[in-house]
Amino acid sequence: MSRGAWNLNHGPLRGLYRDRENGWIFGVCAGIAEFGNFRTATVRIITVICLLLFFWVTALVYLGAVVLFREKPLIFSGRHQEYEFWRRRSRDDYWSRS
Repeated sequence: MSRGAWNLNHGPLRGLYRDRENGWIFGVCAGIAEFGNFRTATVRIITVICLLLFFWVTALVYLGAVVLFREKPLIFSGRHQEYEFWRRRSRDDYWSRS
């Protein structure tokens, strides 16, 4: 968990996720980099090299990862008081619209 992937409700995130916030296309390389605690650029370079050498295999594995990996949930990285304020605020707004 190199980038503070911590969810206040459920603890640290475990498993492979597609990281759309830090990714370029679908976030697969960014998700693998975070899971393995690598630099994202390193994983991207390895992916491009594999794409040049083994195009169809790499493309199929990448598309399979897009389908199989879940998208990383958004994580609030501020103070706990702000988190509670906005969480309470959004819940109040939901019920006031009815």
